[in-house]
Amino acid sequence: MKITALNSPFVGEVTGIDLCEPVDAETQAEIIAGMDTHGALVFRDQALDDDAQMRFSELFGPLETSRRAHRLDYPVRLDIHMSDISNLDETGKILEPNDYRLMSSLANRLWHTDSSFKRVPARYSLLSARTLPSKGGETELADMRAAYDDLSEGRKAEIEDYICEHSIFNSRAILGFTNFTKEEHEGLPPVPQVLVRTHPGSKRKSLYLASHAGSIQGLPVPEAKILLLDLMEHATQRKYVYTHHWLQGDVLMWDNRCTMHRGRWHEPTDIRDMRRTTVSDEVSTVA
Repeated sequence: MKITALNSPFVGEVTGIDLCEPVDAETQAEIIAGMDTHGALVFRDQALDDDAQMRFSELFGPLETSRRAHRLDYPVRLDIHMSDISNLDETGKILEPNDYRLMSSLANRLWHTDSSFKRVPARYSLLSARTLPSKGGETELADMRAAYDDLSEGRKAEIEDYICEHSIFNSRAILGFTNFTKEEHEGLPPVPQVLVRTHPGSKRKSLYLASHAGSIQGLPVPEAKILLLDLMEHATQRKYVYTHHWLQGDVLMWDNRCTMHRGRWHEPTDIRDMRRTTVSDEVSTVA
């Protein structure tokens, strides 16, 4: 196996490995080291099915469970440990434009970090391309380590100990999508997350941002929101962003502890079938 840096300094391309085959401890350690160095890795020409993707992902920790659109009354087409990042219903047909599931998934086009709205957030995400649209559908990643490094020393000192409140309903509200039940709000209450975190592998500091973040403990809401907007604008400058143009068989793996990501527009009349496994972290960012 070989890891080569792409034209982006924080994304590596992995060759010489078949993710459908057993992975030994040495190779597993090399992948983790590559993730610590780069923040994201691209595996090309992988013929993954769901079982193989889950099996490979479980090498790095327990998998999160997924509820599409956070409602239990909608039928799903994938295993509970797979997130359905597609525009398809349970029969494999393209969702109607006004379908609840499609509307909710539009928030994936906002900059975010997977599961920051959970008390114990995500460590790694692995997204595989099964069916690609004819136009669009790119995935963008932002390097939150480099974005932190470039902050002024004064700004770093200001935000060092800030605790944000993250909620999935905050990102949905940005799009005007507020049709959630009382039970859904109670099931996913706001959770605290640090604004600056230190990566346990690389020891580098990074911003921990997401569109799920809506407030900062101890700050007036308007002041907190404008600070978060300023930091988001800073962290998503083109110099920090990698755009992944998908090829059939690609698997993109990123570290949620030091990156943000978003999906991009794609031709809505085409099928886009992407499937994500999400490796949970071990502890909350706030004790």
